[in-house]
Amino acid sequence: MRCMIVDDEPLAREGLAEYVEKINFLSLEATAEGPLDALPSLEAGRVDLLFLDIQMPGMNGLDFLRILRRPPLTVITTAYPSFALEGYELEVLDYLVKPITFQRFLKAALKARRQFHLLKETGGQADAAGHIFVKCAGRIEKVALSELLFVESMENYVQLYTKERRLTTLLPLKNLMEELPTPPFCRVHRSFLVNLEKVQALESNQLHIGQHRIPVSRQNAEAVRKALLGGRLLE
Repeated sequence: MRCMIVDDEPLAREGLAEYVEKINFLSLEATAEGPLDALPSLEAGRVDLLFLDIQMPGMNGLDFLRILRRPPLTVITTAYPSFALEGYELEVLDYLVKPITFQRFLKAALKARRQFHLLKETGGQADAAGHIFVKCAGRIEKVALSELLFVESMENYVQLYTKERRLTTLLPLKNLMEELPTPPFCRVHRSFLVNLEKVQALESNQLHIGQHRIPVSRQNAEAVRKALLGGRLLE
C-alpha cells in the first residue's frame, strides 16, 4: 500500500516514516508539511493510505479531507482527541493520538490492509470503510456502521443491534472491536460495545439508546463519560 504522511512537525513525520519502513506491506510514497503540498499526489491517485495530522498552519486536516473529491483510506494522527467524533463523520479509518506507539500504528495499518483488500475485491471506493460484513445464519450480511447501535457479547457469539434488525454471529467481541473505529465505538462494559453517536442519554451507570438500556461498568465509567461528552456539557 502506498502511503503519504501529512504533518507540519518534522519529528512526527520522521517517526511515522520509520514505522512505515518496518511494515513490509507499506511503502512511503511521500511526506508533506501541509495539505497544499500533499494535494498533487492525492489528486493523481498515487496514495492508497493517508496519515493525516489535524492542527496544521493554513488549513485544518479535517477541512482538507472534506474538500478531497476521492480521499484515500485515511488514518488521523493528532495530539487532540477531542476531534475524534468529527473525524469519524468523515469516515476516517482510524484515529491515533500522539505520542503514537508502534503497536498502535501497526494495528491501524493492519486494519487498513484488510479494508484495502476488501475494496479491491468489491470494486468499492474509500467510503466503503463505513461498512463491515458478518456471517449470519449462512449468509454474509453487510452492516453500515452508521446504522449500528451497539453490540452485545453472549459468550461464544455476539449480537449486533441496528434500529431495524438484530444479527447474531459466531464472532468474539474482541475480534469485532478490532474492525470498528474507535471512536465512535467504545467498550462500555465487558459485554457491550456501543456507538457513542447513537447514545441519547447518560443516566447513572446506563446509556440510553432508543428503548435499550446499556450498562456501563464502574472501571469504564469515567472514560465513557469523557468520550461521550468531549467537554461539551453545558452546566
